[in-house]
Parts: sequence; structure tokens; C-alpha cells
Amino acid sequence: MCGIAGIIGRRPINPLAIDEMNRVQAHRGPDDSGVWNSHNKNITLGHRRLSIIDTSNAGHQPMVDGAQVITYNGEIYNYLEIAHKLRELGVELKTASDTEVLLKAYQQWGEHALDELNGMFAFAIYDKTNHILFCARDRFGEKPFLFHHTNEKFIFASEYKAIFALEGISTNYDEARLMQFLYHPTQGLDDDIQTCFNDIQQLPPGHSLTLNVNSLKLKIKRYWDIKPNDQFTNMSEPEAQAYFRELLTNSIRIRMRSDVPLGSCLSGGLDSSGIVCIAREILGQNKTYDVFTGRFPNSKSDEWHWAKQVINHTSVTSHTVSPRVEDFRSELSEFIWYNELPVASTSQYAQWSVFRLAKDVGITVLLDGQGGDELLAGYEQYFEKYLQSLNYLTIDEQKRIEERYPLALLNRRQKIINGLPQQIRHFLAGVTGKGSDFSFGLTPKHSSNLHRSLPEPPPGAKQFHPLGATLYREMLHTLLPVLLRYGDRNSMAHSREVRLPFCDHRLAEFTFSLPANYLMGEAQTKRLFRGAMKGILPEGIRTRWNKQGFLPPQATWFQQNLAEYATEIINHPDFEQSGVWRKKWWLTVLKRFNAGELHLASMLWRPVIEHSWKKYFVDRLNSTKRINIFTG
Repeated sequence: MCGIAGIIGRRPINPLAIDEMNRVQAHRGPDDSGVWNSHNKNITLGHRRLSIIDTSNAGHQPMVDGAQVITYNGEIYNYLEIAHKLRELGVELKTASDTEVLLKAYQQWGEHALDELNGMFAFAIYDKTNHILFCARDRFGEKPFLFHHTNEKFIFASEYKAIFALEGISTNYDEARLMQFLYHPTQGLDDDIQTCFNDIQQLPPGHSLTLNVNSLKLKIKRYWDIKPNDQFTNMSEPEAQAYFRELLTNSIRIRMRSDVPLGSCLSGGLDSSGIVCIAREILGQNKTYDVFTGRFPNSKSDEWHWAKQVINHTSVTSHTVSPRVEDFRSELSEFIWYNELPVASTSQYAQWSVFRLAKDVGITVLLDGQGGDELLAGYEQYFEKYLQSLNYLTIDEQKRIEERYPLALLNRRQKIINGLPQQIRHFLAGVTGKGSDFSFGLTPKHSSNLHRSLPEPPPGAKQFHPLGATLYREMLHTLLPVLLRYGDRNSMAHSREVRLPFCDHRLAEFTFSLPANYLMGEAQTKRLFRGAMKGILPEGIRTRWNKQGFLPPQATWFQQNLAEYATEIINHPDFEQSGVWRKKWWLTVLKRFNAGELHLASMLWRPVIEHSWKKYFVDRLNSTKRINIFTG
């Protein structure tokens, strides 16, 4: 796991520019730093290294081999298998690093090397022979690739702050997209090539970018998409469960390849519990294995009861952390600085705290369960789309769905309310002082823009049944990309590497080929996974229905501390003068929260995070001295 950077221009690059980009990304790679310059000084590549595979100096980057130079962030989990293929073709490998394997694979197969990779990655290869910079991002977008492009320069990096370290890059942002994110935290910031910052774009997941270094013209193309595979559609359900178990075990096995200490995050949910249980089987009982759990004692959010079952079942070494609101307030500025974009809730701070604990313990690499819910239909609201995917539904099955998951069909009822014209909804909210729609707290202009800007369903979703289409959208375009951004920034803030076994393209291509009832039949979320884990997971975990997210007691935090902070923000003159917020509405929300409507804590989080992001990220960027890009 590393930080990458590069500048390609029409004239010589200021050497201080790439040094500064490396410096501000030092947390992504504290073990080593490197810079490479072309002979005419018009191309410079930078790298910060977190040593995971082949920790020797042989893995130093940027790595040069013949006419190609690479700077690379991530891990190629199947690098041993690719290395074997290369050796069979007569290719000599001089190191034990996956970096060299990736570079040699490009030399051997060109852009088709991407088809061979199973991993998380963002890389740039300067090809002197073809006068191009070839860049790519992994299939799910686990690793970031941000860039700034004009007719005189192309700049890329792993983080926004590295690009903003350079002179002439504006921090102006699209306020409508920011509001869209606050309205619906899975949309607005991570689902498009254009970021919310006007001067910065991002390479979408599963895409490559080719830059002509002479003309500075670029081409972006998709190299991977999830598509149903006919060879899986006729599998029986037991066969599908067995095959999924085999694929997942292999996915975990290759993600356990590491030359530094490795452990797991453990929440107590199905996904992380399954990973820990399978990892223990792979390791055997004689080796130690560390797991890390965020706890919230005396709270409904605390899942320690479930995590403890897995710990006892697997005999792993357990470490816990209990984030507090006092810690959150004291670390808020740094938390925002490293996250770079607004976050949806305080749960991201809980994740931040778990990764910091891993650092304190000395575990560098962590397996985590992100992606499991989107891959395997883990949220109860998916039942609505599941029902649309069936030719028929028995009364018994619908009854069991409603008994196990009371919120499963809530969307149907909510749509009746949401179907009212916006003006009527706003009028009723103003008259009654009730309602909890974020748009009620915006001025008419911004509220109207918000509703007009909601994105259309992605074209690729049309090939699946309604449930599959929803999972496709959330895995590649909405929910998961946001979660992956949080995971990358929070882990890298503490120089930890997080690996996600459920984000394996083989699992996606298989699962999305199956009928809907294999995923949610018999009133079960994650039916495929539950069946595959029989005999591996403790039975109490495997059959639990009460899923909950990894969320601190947010309402309690607002009662203790954050409501006061929200009050300061809402009462500040800048709040109403911004032309975005309806102060009167937010004062009503504060009053209702203090009167006991604790569910409004999630609503109050919106102005808190918007204000904090502007103050601790945007304003900090604007107050920092920039470095000239070019010499002279």
C-alpha cells in the first residue's frame, strides 16, 4: 500500500513539486520514498512506500526496467501465479516483489495484463518506447487515482491534498454535488469521473487511462464490468453454495500473502466473522492471529456479544477499542484532513479508531468484510427488489420477511409520502414542524437543484433481474465506492493496509449470475453466504437476523457533546448568510432533538460535517503555501 504521484508537462518540472506531493502523502508510505525524472525533466514520478511484499530495497519505487518506469499503489494478490506464467514464457524476475511482476506483465501483454490481475491497485507506467503514460485502477476502485488535466500538464496522485499542494489548482467545488451527498450519502462524490472539485477528476473503477506524453491527449476506457456467466446459471443451490465457499476461501488465502504481520477487523457481523473463521482454518491452530473490534459498551450499537462468539470459536487474539465523543472532538480536524471529503456518520471515526489500534499493536495488514453486503444482498431493504425479481411470492414467505426484517418493505410505504409534490412536502413540513427530509433544511434553490441532480441508473444494471440491478448499482456506482474511500483514507491515515476478500471479481462474476432466490430466498439476507458457511461459522452467528451497521451511539454523542457543536454552527451568522441553509428549520430540528426525537441526530450530522469539512480541509488547503509546478 503506497502513495503515488506524477507530473507530465510541456516544459521542465520543478523538482520541489514532486517532493512536496510525496511529503503530503508520507502517511501512505512511511517506509521509503522515491522520485524518477525523464532526461528532459518534463516527466517526473513519485512514490511513497509501505513495505508489504518483499520488504527489501529491491521493491523500491519508482521501479525502472528497460524502457518502462512504474509507480504503483496496492497489492496484486495473485502475483505468484502471474510470476509462474511469466517464467514459463522465459521472463526473468530479479525480485520477489509484486511490483516487478506487474511491470513485467505489462511488458509482456500490454494493456491486456489487466485481465490477469486479481488485486487492488492504482498505477502509472511510463512507456518510453510508445511515448505514453499507461494508468489503471482496480475493478472495484479500492485504490484511488485522482488527476488534473489541461493542455499543458497532467498531474496525478493518490490523494487530493497532493494535487492541491501545487500552484494553480483551484479548490473551488460543486456545492450542488456536496448537497447531493449530504442528502443521500451514497451519491454525489464518488460516482462520476468528475469529482466535486472543479479542477480534479478521478479514474473510475475498472478503467484504464492512456496519455500521449507528447500531445498530452488522453483516452479513458473501461476494461472490466460485471456480466452474468451462463455456465453458472444452471447450478443447483447446494452446488452454488459449495462453489462460493471455494472461491471465497481462495480469495482470503491469496489476500493473506504478506511479509509483515497480518490480522483482521472483526465486528461480529456475518462478513467479518466468516473471514476470521476461514483465515483461522487456513493458518491452523498453531499460529497466532490478531483481530480488532470497535466496542460501544452499554449501547445497542455494541456487537461484542457476537464478536466474542467468533473469538472463542477460533482462539484468536482479541484487541478492542471504545471510541468516545471526547476523542472524536479532539481529533476532528485530523480526521477530516485525512478523509479529504465529507463522511456520512460517526461510524467512519469508529473505523479510524480500529485502524489506529492495529497500528499500536503492530499489525500492518488487515482483512475486512467490506463489499459483502453489496455482493450478497445483506441489507433488508433489498427485499423490495427481491420481490420484484420473483414470478410469484407465497403469503408465508412475505410474512416471514416482515417478521424477521420489520423495515424490509418500508420503502413501499415511504414512497407514498415521497410521491407527493416537493412543494406540498415542504409546505407540510413548514406548517407542522415535522419531517426529517434533509431537503427541508435547504433554501428553495438548493433543494430544487438537489432533486434535479439525482443520477440515472447505470446502463450496466439492465442486464440483471431487479435485485441484481440494485446490487450492481450499489457495488460499482453508489454505496460501495463511498465505503471504499472511507476504508482507504482511514487505514492509510495510520499507515495500515486493508484487504477486502469480498471485492474479488471472480466472486462478483459468479454471484451476479445466480437467480435472486439463491441470494434472498426463504426470507434470508445473504442466503448464499449463510449456506456456504455452514460448519465454519458458529451457528448463532450464521443464523442471526438482526443486522446492524458499525455505528457508534451517535444520538448519545449528540446528547453529550455534538448537539452543542451543531448549535454553534447553526447560530453562527455565516450559516444563514451562505444562502444554502434555512436556519429556522434547523433550529426546529435542534429543539425536537433536545425534546427526545433522538433519530434526528443523523440529520444534525449534515451541517456538522459540512462545516467541519470546509474548515478543516478546504480552508486548511487555502491557507497552505503552494509549490510552483514548472521551473522558471
